Amino acid sequence: MNILFLCTGNSCRSILAEATFNHLAPAGWKAMSAGSQPTGQVHPRSLALLAREGISTEGLHSKSWDPLPRIPDVLVTVCASAAGETCPVYLGPVLRTHWGVQDPAHASGSDAEIDAAFMTAYRILRARIEAFLALPLATLQHEPQKLKAELDRIGTLMPDQVRHDKFQSSTQGVFK
Repeated sequence: MNILFLCTGNSCRSILAEATFNHLAPAGWKAMSAGSQPTGQVHPRSLALLAREGISTEGLHSKSWDPLPRIPDVLVTVCASAAGETCPVYLGPVLRTHWGVQDPAHASGSDAEIDAAFMTAYRILRARIEAFLALPLATLQHEPQKLKAELDRIGTLMPDQVRHDKFQSSTQGVFK
């Protein structure tokens, strides 16, 4: 299954999601990221955070959604539409979900405060990706409506809401 993480600049959130997903995903699952208006460079704090977390940054670059190396099966937008950010619209035939995360590239303050904004974005995305990968994917990938409902629910989770010790499908009470 191919996953596309999409935002506007493709320098922070979608890059963090792509790298984290690929680090955690089972064989045969692949994430890519893109931006509707790519900045052309990955934010250095994104690369530094991923390196600190032991996640490969090899091959990561800010890129447009046209052309994509693979056709996505699932599109996850990560823009923070609640913050007035325009969420890109992808027109291909794909299952869509939205996992809004504040853009750490716009954080201000001390270095520690900016680093904390990047870590917050990373933790939110990682928790959601872990919840996604804990789903009974072999079953759900053949039931697109159920998969979409699960992905939409996951898009509202925050790191403290995800149980890391035991994951079960939501029909068995995954989320409290």
